[in-house]
Amino acid sequence: MPAEIRPRRSALFMPASNARALDKALSLAADVIIMDLEDAVAPDKKEMARDQAVAAVKQGGYGKRELVIRANGGGSQWVQADLEAIAGSGADAALLPKVESAAEIRAAEQILVASGAPDGLAIWCMIESPRGVLGAVEIAAASSRLGVLVMGTSDLTKDLRARHTPTRAPVMTSLGLCLLAARAHGLAILDGVHLDLSDDAGFAEICRQGAEMGFDGKTLIHPKTLEAANRAFGPAAEDVDWSRRVVEVHAKAEAEGSGVVLLDGQLIENLHVEEARRVLGLAEMIEALEADTAR
Repeated sequence: MPAEIRPRRSALFMPASNARALDKALSLAADVIIMDLEDAVAPDKKEMARDQAVAAVKQGGYGKRELVIRANGGGSQWVQADLEAIAGSGADAALLPKVESAAEIRAAEQILVASGAPDGLAIWCMIESPRGVLGAVEIAAASSRLGVLVMGTSDLTKDLRARHTPTRAPVMTSLGLCLLAARAHGLAILDGVHLDLSDDAGFAEICRQGAEMGFDGKTLIHPKTLEAANRAFGPAAEDVDWSRRVVEVHAKAEAEGSGVVLLDGQLIENLHVEEARRVLGLAEMIEALEADTAR
């Protein structure tokens, strides 16, 4: 089953303990807003952050953006209450940090279901450790609620005792394995954050690399990076034009009873038509999302 077609070019982490940040997110051009209860929140503000995240989602005003709440980790004292609150919040997904096994997903799902989570509430998983990478295939198959894998490249790099490099060579094997696991099980997958906010050129290059690898989008830690991520992970105008032509010539060939069609000298097969329709669907959803954000 192919991954759901939905714009996830930019997924911005916002500390849920910061009410001003959650309010600012109402006007930001992010495809996904991730309200964070974990890393960005001090221990003495966990409960307040949880309440503010739930209140923000229920209040609405985020338009067509996807709203995700990141819970605290499975071994923490806050996770049970986090998942219970997320279940009734109206969020699109619960993001689980530092997932290393399918059992963790099933345990979280049990809490969500017992707390009245609707069928449409998805589970997203962060893969940010060597054990998580090696278990990515098992994790990706753990639940029908699972929708997105999210790479946690900062923690992963630390655990590998590797270095952050411009080419990201130290984590390319991990990125590739998780990408394979996601696609094999019909999931979307988001690339990890870029920590150096002063490195605009480096960020643009890493976005280009991630898009070329096949990632659906990038997780972000600052609004200034939204434009570059949206540009890199969205279909270019020429790609949309090509896709439209592919669909048109293929439909015409089918109507004429022809099994072979050429476009600008290139043989067009069913796989090209399938990808062209995906690109056109994504472009249409992005246009609607951006029009909604501009209001």
